[in-house]
Amino acid sequence: MTTLVQSQSPSFGNGGSALADQPLVDGTLPSLVGATRVELAIAVRAAGVPEKSVRMRVAQLWLWIYQRGVSSFDQMTNVSKDLRTALAEKYTLQRPEIVSEQISNDGTRKWLVRLPARSQREHRPQVECVYIPEKRRGTLCISSQVGCTLACTFCHTGTQKLVRNLEASEIVAQVMIARDRLGEWSGSTSGTDGRERQITNIVLMGMGEPLYNFDNVKSAVDVIADNEGISISKRRITLSTAGVVPMIERCGEEIGAMLAISLHGVRDEVRDLLVPLNKKYPIATLLDACRAYPGLSNARRITFEYVMLKGVNDSLEDARELVRLLKGIPSKINLIPFNPWPGSAYECSDWAQIERFGEVVNRAGYASPIRTPRGRDIMAACGQLKSASERIRASAVSKTAG
Repeated sequence: MTTLVQSQSPSFGNGGSALADQPLVDGTLPSLVGATRVELAIAVRAAGVPEKSVRMRVAQLWLWIYQRGVSSFDQMTNVSKDLRTALAEKYTLQRPEIVSEQISNDGTRKWLVRLPARSQREHRPQVECVYIPEKRRGTLCISSQVGCTLACTFCHTGTQKLVRNLEASEIVAQVMIARDRLGEWSGSTSGTDGRERQITNIVLMGMGEPLYNFDNVKSAVDVIADNEGISISKRRITLSTAGVVPMIERCGEEIGAMLAISLHGVRDEVRDLLVPLNKKYPIATLLDACRAYPGLSNARRITFEYVMLKGVNDSLEDARELVRLLKGIPSKINLIPFNPWPGSAYECSDWAQIERFGEVVNRAGYASPIRTPRGRDIMAACGQLKSASERIRASAVSKTAG
């Protein structure tokens, strides 16, 4: 069964480094959903709060927004009515618009989320995020860009050109709407399986390359991990990169999340085809950056993702070379059966070959789980995400306007 649910939630506001207090280009008020503490301080000052009380009011708003998940200022019962009224005149607590929700046969959920336009010329872009329920945990896969610049040839998202980076608030808001839909705000047990905490892990493995949107991703991770709000530990947040080598050290020092590397090939000539970024940062350079990753240890291993492509990268020789390349790097290896999408030139490796490949890796002492494909029937599996957003050239917009 695949369920499709339509929703017409109002659009939400902008994030960035300074929160606006003026209507957006479509006339809606900016939202505080996804705002950092600095941005909330801007908001309460704009609402007339004296400087001596700003810190206290920010703390109150933070708990209501990120611990209780309220959708109206009127629900903030320990905030004065005057302040609630002043905030409501300038801001909202609206989430992004959920265009559709699809529910897979295996319980995986995919949301298509429409974001606000940032200018009169921009069509409202869309991104996808996915929730994967499991027995002892639930993983939310979120996006960091609309589209992607990398054009990895096995990835459906790579066929969609980059539209723009997501702001920090737009990244955090994906977590907010997922918690809304799963009913897991503080004190709630109305989620799909009765557990209060259904989202236990976050992976930045959706649309886009997170390290090409570094500042916004850093701010978003800080909000998600804050222990007075959403409180998902950075040990449970994983950032996946195709290998933007100059940003990897900064990622460890400043973001502090767990690191995953989309490797997918053990020879430069193969990885050049699968992950074109490899032409700029080849395998040896990438792995040197991994060995120097701040905080790397057996307790903080790097995950290497390896999509299994029939006749391309799945030989036992490839498995042995993978083991050789990763020697000395505390790591685990996720073997990912290729998830097909319309127009793809690749096939998934035979299951028996995936198991033989895994045996080589396991015998070398590496954990190498074979990822069970989830959400294939709704195009929600790894490498399948793609929204309907398209880049609109200024000339085309001008022509339409004329």
